[in-house]
Amino acid sequence: MKVVIVGAGISGLVAARELASHDVDVTVVDKGRSVGGRLATRRIGDARLDHGAQFFTVRTPAFQACVDDWIERGVVHVWNHGFDGGDNHPRYVGSSGMNSIAKDLARGVSVETSTMAFTVRAGSGNARWELVIDDGSARSADAVILTSPIPQSLALLVDADVDFDGSPMRTEYDRTICLLVTLDGPNALPKSGGVQDGDEIFSFIGDNAAKGISASPAVTFHARPTWSEAHWDDDDVLEQLSHAAKPWIGDASILEAHVKKWRLAAPRTIWPDPCWSTADGTIVLAGDAFAGPKVEGAHNSGLAAAHVLLD
Repeated sequence: MKVVIVGAGISGLVAARELASHDVDVTVVDKGRSVGGRLATRRIGDARLDHGAQFFTVRTPAFQACVDDWIERGVVHVWNHGFDGGDNHPRYVGSSGMNSIAKDLARGVSVETSTMAFTVRAGSGNARWELVIDDGSARSADAVILTSPIPQSLALLVDADVDFDGSPMRTEYDRTICLLVTLDGPNALPKSGGVQDGDEIFSFIGDNAAKGISASPAVTFHARPTWSEAHWDDDDVLEQLSHAAKPWIGDASILEAHVKKWRLAAPRTIWPDPCWSTADGTIVLAGDAFAGPKVEGAHNSGLAAAHVLLD
């Protein structure tokens, strides 16, 4: 079997590793310069900041087995046991940033980065499908797994003549504007290092030094979806968010500030199954719109997608 996967986020990489462990010929393509998707980490000087997913929890046995391996090998560690008093449930982070989890998953997997998928169409000869790249080249496959956000996966399937028949193709996504700041001193965040539902603008604030991933003071701010939608095209969004961040920064001064925009940050509705496939099982959709919009859900969705082809 030859499989092509679109998307080198956690779903795509988990699916690829599971297939490869069963001797399937699998290739992952991703438009980004590196793997990870929303497992995204950025360096600013000697600071390291997560600007996509900030942490993850574990609730299911399938994910727990994976996380146990990561802990043993030092890929992840516990950040804290909850915010604002906590629920005593561990919050995990990548030990070198959340992107380091994706890099670990990509080890030994054939991944083509900076490769923009253009369309999926019927293949020729013995190939059931072809994934056409924007440079005109194509990747032949017996099956295709799409792990990009639903609107992007839909666009790739326009030429594939796929009958969706009640599948979750109307899923809409929230936007998130992210502010990344490096500071000249300690911030005013609580000891846990994170704040959920901080105020009317910020839905999450994370202290990357408290996480144990940054050598110098650095804070990530996620604006609420409603605020992000309303201010998406503002020319002065950096200034607005920097001003709104001041109460959380305290007496420290901002050394550098950057904005990252996530247009498809989180699905508003979740499909009840961990993935979706065509009747013949040769086109599979997976990702955070299935099984829950969290790291765990994306992992379990990728695993389920692989087993559509293996079982």
